[in-house]
Amino acid sequence: MKKVIYGLMSFAPVLAFAQAQAPTTDFSFLENLVRQVGNALALVIPIMFGLAIIYFFWGLVQYIKSAGDPKKAQEGKSIMIYGIIAIFVMVSVYGIVGWLQGVIGIDAGADINEITVPGLGN
Repeated sequence: MKKVIYGLMSFAPVLAFAQAQAPTTDFSFLENLVRQVGNALALVIPIMFGLAIIYFFWGLVQYIKSAGDPKKAQEGKSIMIYGIIAIFVMVSVYGIVGWLQGVIGIDAGADINEITVPGLGN
């Protein structure tokens, strides 16, 4: 009985590949995905900038409140440094994305044209 089951399982990939379809040239799902990600990032990026700035100022307040306590002063400094690093990383990524948009030729906020692959259909 096991030999029959193993024999049938060996033909399972053949049966699965038997229904393969021709390659599609419709990439509208990719266009929709790019738009959804862009819309989500448009909402998230300002919130993340705001949180990083609030985190930096929280460290500043902690540093000012330390009033001579070196342990609390060091904690406030480290919070400010992490806040500055977060802001720097976000500004850098934002700049790189803007640069890539310019290189590729995508205008911010513009509609995305239909994506086609040369040699496949239209």
